[in-house]
Amino acid sequence: MTHVKALAIKGIMTIIVLYLVLGLGFGFTFGDTLLMTIVLGVVSYLLGDLYVLPRWNNMIATLADFGLAFLVIWLMGMPLSMGMTGGEVALAALFGAIAMAIGEYCFHFYMMSKEIGKKHYLETRTDS
Repeated sequence: MTHVKALAIKGIMTIIVLYLVLGLGFGFTFGDTLLMTIVLGVVSYLLGDLYVLPRWNNMIATLADFGLAFLVIWLMGMPLSMGMTGGEVALAALFGAIAMAIGEYCFHFYMMSKEIGKKHYLETRTDS
């Protein structure tokens, strides 16, 4: 049940951020934004939040989420953005990825406080 709640929080954050940046800022439809939200939410939850975050730290996971968000928005945005040039889609992906990285940085604190996917959050590593 903790994963369902975390995915719901992440989904709400992602749809709001992406719609503000892509929908209002660059003219993507709500349906296109919703599709990107679903793909980005699932992929970044599995890779960034459950794999990278427990093994490294919040900053590394945030940087990984930034790169992932940029790639997903850019690659999905190319066929979905009717009439936009490749440079405009890349700019939309950059702004979307920056906004998502800020949101992800905060979301990671929630993941760590609830110990979701915990391996060794904030634990000092010692060499034996």
